[in-house]
Amino acid sequence: MTDGKDAPRATENRSTTPASDTFRQYISSGWAERPDPSTVSREVAPRAAERRARLSALYPGVRLVLPAGPAKQRSNDTDYAYRAHSAFAHLTGWGADTVPGSVLVLEPADDGHEATLYFREGAGRNSDEFYANPEIGEFWTGPRPSLADVAVDLGLATAGLDSLDGVFAGLEADGTVETLIVREADRALTDRLDGARLLAASASVDVDIDTARDDELARDLSELRLVKDAFEIAEMRRAVAATQQGFDDVIADLSAIVAHPRGERLVEGTFNRRARAEGNTVGYDTIAASGPHACILHWTRNDGAVVPGDLILIDAGVELESYYTADITRTLPVSGVFTDVQRRVYEAVREAADAAFAIVRPGIRFREVHAAAMQVIAAKTAEWGLLPVSAAESLAPDAGYHRRYMVHGTSHHLGLDVHDCGQARREFYMDGTVEAGMVFTIEPGLYFQPDDLTVPQEYRGIGVRIEDNILVTADGAENLSAGIPRTSDAVEEWMRAR
Repeated sequence: MTDGKDAPRATENRSTTPASDTFRQYISSGWAERPDPSTVSREVAPRAAERRARLSALYPGVRLVLPAGPAKQRSNDTDYAYRAHSAFAHLTGWGADTVPGSVLVLEPADDGHEATLYFREGAGRNSDEFYANPEIGEFWTGPRPSLADVAVDLGLATAGLDSLDGVFAGLEADGTVETLIVREADRALTDRLDGARLLAASASVDVDIDTARDDELARDLSELRLVKDAFEIAEMRRAVAATQQGFDDVIADLSAIVAHPRGERLVEGTFNRRARAEGNTVGYDTIAASGPHACILHWTRNDGAVVPGDLILIDAGVELESYYTADITRTLPVSGVFTDVQRRVYEAVREAADAAFAIVRPGIRFREVHAAAMQVIAAKTAEWGLLPVSAAESLAPDAGYHRRYMVHGTSHHLGLDVHDCGQARREFYMDGTVEAGMVFTIEPGLYFQPDDLTVPQEYRGIGVRIEDNILVTADGAENLSAGIPRTSDAVEEWMRAR
C-alpha cells in the first residue's frame, strides 16, 4: 500500500551527499584548466565517414536516427557493462568509450545528409550534478568528453543531447520528412518516434505503426557490414591475436583448473582476464565445456569440473575497444593426449574444416562452405557405422541422418557482432556470393550425447568443435587463426609446452 507519493530513486535511501551552500561554492572552485582537445581524429574516422556516405545514398531525403542505446539495468541501481549498438559504432567509429544514450542523426541535405552526433556532456564543475549525480557526475563515473573533443576525435558535428528534442519537436509539429530509426537500439526513442508518426497521421492510438521501413534500415545496416574495409580487417587480426593469448593462458593455468571442483569457471575467468587486459571484454559469454558438457552447443554455465581423460571444448573471443571480436574454438585433451577414439573424432572434424576452407574464394556461394564440411561429416559417420544409410543417401535434402551429430551451421559472418550482419537478406547472406573482404567462421563439429543410443558407448559424451576465423582474399582465403594449433599432433605439443 502506498501514500500516493513517487517511490524513492534507487540511490535516495543511501545518499549522504553534502548539500550546504558553503560546500557547493567550495567544490565548484579551485580546479585546474582542462587541456585543449586533441587536434587529430582517430584512425577509423575517415572510414566511418565513408560508411555514412554509403548509407546516405540509400536513403535520399530521409532522416535517419541511429541510437547508441541507453545503459541497461542489471539490478536496482546497478547497470550491465555498457555497450553501444553495433550499427552506431560502425557509423561513428565510437566503441568502448561511447557515452551512453548518444544518438547519431543523419539529416537530409541537398548533397545527401548532414550527420550530427548528440550526446550528454559531463556535468560542469559549477553544477550539483558534477558531484551528486551517480549517472553522469565526474566524481562517480569519471570525466566525459566535451562536444569539441568528440567533434575532432570522430570528425563529426556534435550537439548536446538536449538539442535532440528539437529534432523530435520538428517531427511532431510537421512530419513531412520521413524519419527512420534503429528500433531495437533505444526503446524510449523508438516509442517517441512512433508517437510522432501517429500525430503526423492524425491517427488513433489503436492504429498499428508501419515499421517496414525501419526494418529495411536495419537490413541495410547489416548488409553494409558484409564486406570489411582495411581498418576492420586490421582490427580482426588484433582480436584473433589477443584471443590466442587467452588460449595460451588457459593452458598455462591447467593444473589449477583441474584441481578446482568448478574448473570450467577458472577457464572462463582466465580467458576473461586476458580479454579485459588486451581489449574491451569478451565478445560473447565464454563456453568452457568439459566432458559431456561439450555436447551442449551453448554451454555457458561453466560450473563443471575439468577432468583428466576428458576433452574440454573452449569457444571464446576477445572483443577490442573498437568492438571487433574474434570467435575461436579449440577442443583440448585435458590430460594432454587424445585417446584413440577422441583423436578419431577430432581429426574427422578437422578434415571437415579443412575441406570447407579449401573451397573458399570470391565467387562461390556462402552456403557451399557448409556443404563442403557436411560431405566429410556424412562420410565419417557412415564409415564408423553410425548411420542407417550410406553417406550419399544421408546427404540427400530429405534425409540428413548425419546432422543428428552436428545440428548447427558451419559458418557465420564475424565483425562488430559475433554473429555479424544478422539482419541481412538471405540472398546476400546464406545464398549470397562470397566477396573479398568478408570475414566469417568455419566451425564444424561432432557431438555424441552421453545418452545417445545410436552410437557405441565409446563415442558417448565426446564433443568436438574446431572454429577458425577466415578472411576472403582476392584469390582465395586466409585463416586468421591458423597460428592457434589445430591438428591433434600440434594440440598435444601445445599442451606439453605449458
